[in-house]
Amino acid sequence: MTQLRLTPSEMRFLQEALRSDYKTGNIRLREGEYQYSLAKAIASFQLELHFPDVKDIIKRLYGEEKAGDIQFIRKIQTILKKMEKSNIVQILPKKKPWDLQRYALTSFKFKDVDKNLVILATDYEIKQAQGMLRSVLIQQEAPTVKLGRIKICLLIFMVVASYMTSVWTLMQPVINPIIFVLAFSVAAACSLMLGKVLSQT
Repeated sequence: MTQLRLTPSEMRFLQEALRSDYKTGNIRLREGEYQYSLAKAIASFQLELHFPDVKDIIKRLYGEEKAGDIQFIRKIQTILKKMEKSNIVQILPKKKPWDLQRYALTSFKFKDVDKNLVILATDYEIKQAQGMLRSVLIQQEAPTVKLGRIKICLLIFMVVASYMTSVWTLMQPVINPIIFVLAFSVAAACSLMLGKVLSQT
């Protein structure tokens, strides 16, 4: 599987869907019907931490050939639009303007219009997906933490070097005001930046 890269909003959306209890939808989710099959396919993608577009869904359900059938794609998009209005799926924003719309379930558990309880993922599958999501979150945060530490070390070095230059300038028989003011200004600016960086961590 390729390295996943999720945006903070995608992470948040996955967490909400994985934690969500039964949601009420005003559409039928009966096994064997399009709505149920589409919801089940989207659930399978979401458990892999992916948000599928309409072609991904069609390929998984009906094969490569159907994914090229424009009429069929439009039919499925119409059903997905109805499912969105029924609070079953949500259409996610496009990453690029030419991309197809991506879809996500708002929950893995629903109460449909016939009051049937529909479970699209087992507790075990949900726990597995939550574990994968935690792992992705840690992997994505690691480089940020490393960069933060490098920034802190660099700022500490700059503060120490600037203050030492200021003290050294004051200890000279002839004080050079330009060097002193410049070194002291750099030390003060770096100290403020260091304080800001430390308060954010």
